[in-house]
Parts: sequence; structure tokens; C-alpha cells
Amino acid sequence: MKPLLPILVTLAITGCASAPEVTSYLSPYRMDVRQGNLVTQEMVAQLKPGLTRDQVRFILGSPLVADMFHADRWDYVYRFLPGNGAAQQRRLTVFFQDNKLIRVAGDVVAEDKSAAEAPKPAARVIDIAGPADAAKEAKSASDSAPEKK
Repeated sequence: MKPLLPILVTLAITGCASAPEVTSYLSPYRMDVRQGNLVTQEMVAQLKPGLTRDQVRFILGSPLVADMFHADRWDYVYRFLPGNGAAQQRRLTVFFQDNKLIRVAGDVVAEDKSAAEAPKPAARVIDIAGPADAAKEAKSASDSAPEKK
């Protein structure tokens, strides 16, 4: 048993020498981090001048920043940090005058309706024939097929 121990220790130490190669393939899991208000182009497209603060809050949600020194300005900031990759950030600022929407600024813009694609078709219903229905259809297809002479 005693002569076997130095051999086992030597094998264990030489096995650790290849550990950097193994650890280069392994990395810890990094979770995606989302912070702020996600504002989409569809949401911005719903904004029209003259909307009240409550209507804007209904469409976009509560603002991330409502500064008391700039009471007529709401800022929506969204930051997405994927586990592996570069961070993405979006900003949208909504301006009011007399509690009515007057202007929207930021890097999230509404889609241009003239350049938009044709509307996508609504959901469609597909009937799936059961075994009994399939047998009936096969029989009716064979009955209606013209006979060859």
C-alpha cells in the first residue's frame, strides 16, 4: 500500500497540469440583467400629441425618472445586459405642456406606416381529420376517381 501511494500522488499532480485546458472551456453562468422600462416601437406609435399624462402612463407605463425640477418631462430608460455580450441601452423622453403630450425624443422611434409590410394574416383554423374521418375521405376519393379502361 505504501509504495502505491507515491504513484497515486504523482498521477494526481500530473492530472492537474492539464486543468487549465479544461477550465478554458468552462465558464460560470451569467444571468441576463434587464433594468428599467422596455419601450417598443409599437408603444411609441400609439403616442399622439395632445394625450394626457394618464393616457401616456397607460401606454408606456410609469416613467423610470420623473424629475421634480423638470415636471413636464418623463424619461424612460431601458438597459439590457446579456450574460455574454455587450450591453444595450434605450432612452425615450416624453415632454408635456399643460398636462398634454407635445413632443417625444429618444432612440426609440415609431415605425413608418408607409414602409411597413403588409399586415400579417390573423390566426387561421386548421382542421385535423381523425382516423375515422381519414378513412371516409380515402373511400370517397377512391369512389370519385375515374375508372381507367
